[in-house]
Amino acid sequence: MRLALIANERSGGGLEPEALVGSLRRRGAEAERFSLDEREGAAGGGFERIAVAGGDGSIGCAAELAGRLGLPLAVIPAGTANDFARAHSLPLTLEPALELAVHGERLELLELGFLGDRPFVNVVSAGLAPEAARLAHRHKGRLGALAYLVGALQAGLTAKPVSCAVLVDGAALFEGRSWQLIVSVSGAFGGGSSVDDADPGDGVLHVTVIPAGSRLGLLRRAVGLRRGDVTDQPGVVEAEGVHVELGVQPDAEVNVDGELQAPAPITVRPRAFRLVAA
Repeated sequence: MRLALIANERSGGGLEPEALVGSLRRRGAEAERFSLDEREGAAGGGFERIAVAGGDGSIGCAAELAGRLGLPLAVIPAGTANDFARAHSLPLTLEPALELAVHGERLELLELGFLGDRPFVNVVSAGLAPEAARLAHRHKGRLGALAYLVGALQAGLTAKPVSCAVLVDGAALFEGRSWQLIVSVSGAFGGGSSVDDADPGDGVLHVTVIPAGSRLGLLRRAVGLRRGDVTDQPGVVEAEGVHVELGVQPDAEVNVDGELQAPAPITVRPRAFRLVAA
C-alpha cells in the first residue's frame, strides 16, 4: 500500500507527523508525508490511498484532493471535536485509526460541500455559530471538545439574532431574524450537535433555519441540536437543494467546519470522494 499522509500540525493539540509515518510504515504502508499546505504534491506520486491527520477543516481539503485524484480517503482524527469521525463511526483513538487507514477495505461514497471554493464535510452555519466558535477557541486548550459546548452556551446568553435571507435553488426559503442557519452535508458540528435529517450520501444539502425568539426558547432549540432532532420542533424551517445563497450583513462571518470564513454561495458535489469506512 503506497499511502500519502496529509498532516495538519496545527490541528488539536499538535501532531507529530514523523511518528505517524513510522506507525503507518510498521503496519505495512509505504507512507510519505505532506503538510496540508503542500498537499498538491501528492498528485502524480503513484499513491493508492490518501490519509489525512487533522481536524474537520483539514478533512474537507483532503477529501477534495482525494476525490479529484480518484483515491480513497482514510481519516486519522486529530482535531478538537472530530465531528466528522463521530458522524461516520470512525475510530477516535490513534491506533485503531492507523490500522483502518492501512488495512480498511470498505469504502463509502460521499458528497462534498463547497463554500465558494472552500470544501467542507460537515456544515456551514451562520448566526450564533461563528460567535460560539470564537468563544470556544479560548477554551480549546483547557477543555478540548467541551469548549464548543461552553462557547455555545456563552453565545446563547449574549449574542443577538442575525437578519438574513436564505434562497435554496433560487427559491426564497426564509427572510427575517434568525438564531442560526445551518447548511449540512453530514450535519455534525460543535462537538456533538447535529442535524440528523442530513444525509452525506444523498447528493443534496440540507438547510435548517432556526428563527429568532426568546432566549428561553433558544434553550429548547439548543437541546434539539444536541439530540439531533431540532428539525422536529415547531417553527424550524428546512429544505433541501444543491445551491444555497445566504444573505447576511456585510461584516458577517460563517463557521465552516470549525473555521470562520466570509459568506459565499454554497454548493454540493455528489459522489465526490470515497471514505475508508469502519
